[in-house]
Amino acid sequence: MKRFLPLILLTGFSSPVLADITHKLSSSVQLSVSSGATQVERIGTTYSVSGSGVDTTYTPSGGSAVTDGIGSLTVSSGVGAIPTLEATQKTAGSAFSFSQTFTQGDAISSSAPSTGAVSNFSNQTSTGSGTAGDLAGTITTAGAVTVTAGGAGTVATGQFVNELTVN
Repeated sequence: MKRFLPLILLTGFSSPVLADITHKLSSSVQLSVSSGATQVERIGTTYSVSGSGVDTTYTPSGGSAVTDGIGSLTVSSGVGAIPTLEATQKTAGSAFSFSQTFTQGDAISSSAPSTGAVSNFSNQTSTGSGTAGDLAGTITTAGAVTVTAGGAGTVATGQFVNELTVN
């Protein structure tokens, strides 16, 4: 018994080992087919006049000439028409500046744009829909991931994750 006493004492004073081990395995497959979409932005009509040292004259449709006016923008169905504006130097030999800008806007459409069709809008992006074709993904019981490419506009993603945590 005396022989075992040191062994018993050492066993009683030793601290336990605290270690948590976590092991996780996961597999996943994600398959997606894009839908068709069209995005448009309609640009509006703008008209701007600026200047100094000039005389201006414009004549509205069916009206009398207006002196020192800049005219007005006429809009019909969303499309603007620039006024006819005449500018002359106010005093010969004096400094002057004159600027006139016009941006033609898009006409208002009576129907929504079709995917893949070009409409009357200035900024347009159209994407056709995807085709699944042979698109496929499988996970075996052994964890093997297999993905098969589909047609245009498809995405196949396979993933295997092996996580080991020791605390």
